[in-house]
Amino acid sequence: MIRSTIRSSLFLILVAASLASCRSDETVPGGDKSIHERRAVRLIFVTHGQASDPFWSIVQNGAQRAAEDVGAIVEYQAPESFDMVTMGQLIDAAVASNPDGLVVSIPDAVALRGPIRSALDAGIPVISINSGNDVAEQLGVLVHVGQTEYEAGYAGGERMAAAGIKNAFCVNAEVGNLALDLRCQGFSNAMASAGSKVEVLAVELADPTETKQRILAALTSNPDVDGLFTLGPTGALPALGALGEAGGRENVRLATFDLSPEILTAIENGEIMFAIDQQPYLQGYLPVVLLTLYLRNNNTLANDVLRTGPGFVTAENVAQLRELTRRGTR
Repeated sequence: MIRSTIRSSLFLILVAASLASCRSDETVPGGDKSIHERRAVRLIFVTHGQASDPFWSIVQNGAQRAAEDVGAIVEYQAPESFDMVTMGQLIDAAVASNPDGLVVSIPDAVALRGPIRSALDAGIPVISINSGNDVAEQLGVLVHVGQTEYEAGYAGGERMAAAGIKNAFCVNAEVGNLALDLRCQGFSNAMASAGSKVEVLAVELADPTETKQRILAALTSNPDVDGLFTLGPTGALPALGALGEAGGRENVRLATFDLSPEILTAIENGEIMFAIDQQPYLQGYLPVVLLTLYLRNNNTLANDVLRTGPGFVTAENVAQLRELTRRGTR
């Protein structure tokens, strides 16, 4: 079974959330109800990833399920593409609507610092998810839920180096997204420690056909490359297509971050070495639980970071996750 480094208190949190949901209509001591027990808590997610994206759709699924479990109202918003100006504007608009709590990803702390501070100055509690674990504390958010990106990339690099990969591309579909940049940096450093080489290959997230062609051209121009490390399904699937068209490059090994049904099939077929699972469902679910408990019961966490990954999906354990991935929970 796949394991992640999640604090043992997580299980207590989930139990408490269920209890909080059951008690949401009870009268508090003194014969009155607090404001958050008289109505459903309203929370807004603003992330850099669209709900239509295979990864972010699972985040949204987790958030919506948590909303049902604890009796909250959740709204999910994101720019149509990786656009920090638009994301900042969405956060500002969310703050103006005066929600009870805000959940944000922080792929660029410089660009989003102002909008996040505006939320906090307005008395709106904020939790960060996915990207931003390195800046969450200094920005003043309650807690960060996600994986440590550099360490996850480093662990991936160690695995690829141990498999004998000597020259690899780290395929980055969102250069400038701090989380993805850290993944590539960790991967590159681990490979370098083993005497292997890595070059970052920038591709276009919104255009899978162009991404495939760019990877294919890079493979054609670099016959010594024997490894591809992609940072999500939107990079992994075009990479699979490029490898299928690159004659004579059967020696090139592919590994990726994150899961999708296609990626699981590729792992089963031996086309992908492994996928790093950061459990996006938890990244949607936990913030709803934590904010609801904070607002209703003033519960806080002592830990700065709840780590949801990395975990490794390989040919040995992939069968366990196929049905869960099909359901949109893993």
